[in-house]
Amino acid sequence: MTESPRAFLEGLFRTAVAAAHPEGCLRPHLPAPPSGRLLILAAGKAAGSMAEVAEHHYVEELAVPASRIAGLAVTRGGYGRATRVVRVVEAGHPLPDAAGLAATAETLALADSAGCEDLVLVLISGGASANWIAPAAGISLAEKQAVTRALLACGASIVEINTVRKHLSRIKGGRLAQRAHPAPLVALGISDVPGDDPAVIGSGPTVPDRTTLADARAVLARYRLAVPPSVTQALADLANETPKPGDPVFAATSFALATRPADVFGAVQEAVRAAGYEPILLGTAVEGEARDVAAAQARLARDLKAQRRRAVILSGGELTVTLRGKGRGGPNQEYALALAAALAGTAGIAALAADTDGTDGGSGQPDDPAGAFIDATTLARAGRLGLDPAAFLNDNNSTEFFEKVGDLLTPGPTLTNVNDFRAILVDSP
Repeated sequence: MTESPRAFLEGLFRTAVAAAHPEGCLRPHLPAPPSGRLLILAAGKAAGSMAEVAEHHYVEELAVPASRIAGLAVTRGGYGRATRVVRVVEAGHPLPDAAGLAATAETLALADSAGCEDLVLVLISGGASANWIAPAAGISLAEKQAVTRALLACGASIVEINTVRKHLSRIKGGRLAQRAHPAPLVALGISDVPGDDPAVIGSGPTVPDRTTLADARAVLARYRLAVPPSVTQALADLANETPKPGDPVFAATSFALATRPADVFGAVQEAVRAAGYEPILLGTAVEGEARDVAAAQARLARDLKAQRRRAVILSGGELTVTLRGKGRGGPNQEYALALAAALAGTAGIAALAADTDGTDGGSGQPDDPAGAFIDATTLARAGRLGLDPAAFLNDNNSTEFFEKVGDLLTPGPTLTNVNDFRAILVDSP
């Protein structure tokens, strides 16, 4: 290999991001324009770029008059785009904020205004659950933030988190389709969830919801989460049950995936083969505690090294972190730190773990780290700086560790999101 392991792995990450960008995957799925108005409603980390591609397609390529198009895209701070017709609002993520609250009210008003000759085009990507925030009656924004914070910290899966979110919302869990009915609605998604379930992507605002109020209550009980009384009351109120399969509000709706993690990792595998390595894909829907997954994948990397194979171990999905410390970090950085500890400086092995949306944990700023790089020198360099990796891991403080050793990956906003990207390079002679 002529380039460094870090450069090679970062190149694979860029390949993944490019394969997931709306510019290359959205246009073939866009529906024909309606006889009436086209209402473009978007949310998530790719919302700005999806709206930008859709707007260009209809206005520039199909010459649809701008006067027949209206819409609003709500995205994470720093992920906005300079659109002409569809207004883009930057809002909070992972915690919802007042900007998202106001933009969601406007989104619901647009859906309410849709007539039978109009078409509601919904563009959904990871992050939509936080960007589209419309609390159920009786729940304040501060209370919704508190529940979100507790769910993110307890180690719950994205499916469990969204089960609760859907039953505390006036837009999630099929309720956006309910508001747009009887207008035809086409939803296009970029999947960031294991299994690519439309009911989980962005908390499924346009599709039937199979989860129930009882399921949401069970999640809170499973993780012993203390929530405000208003939340307990809302989860006992049948008015907050979501529309189910067979409900007529879905009669004129459709959902399709513009891209999914499997498509993205297919492009990455081709790049790995072109570089002369064997791609070993462990799956695009890997879940579990970040440090546990790291330990298992470290064992596999050591085995491949012992077999003198030249390979790249790839995996996607969404790992979780159960917070016990007070440090800074995210699942990918915690995975990388645990992986470095498990590999214990094994020569010829390097790895990169990052979130394809460009941020992994963090404070909600555009320059938050996406992940981190490790190699055989990581622990030795940390030792020279007086750093104890185990102490940082116990404090969930992977960001500070990698800041100090200089191995954070900070690409900035990628304008898309297909979740985790992990690659372990085994470069045997």
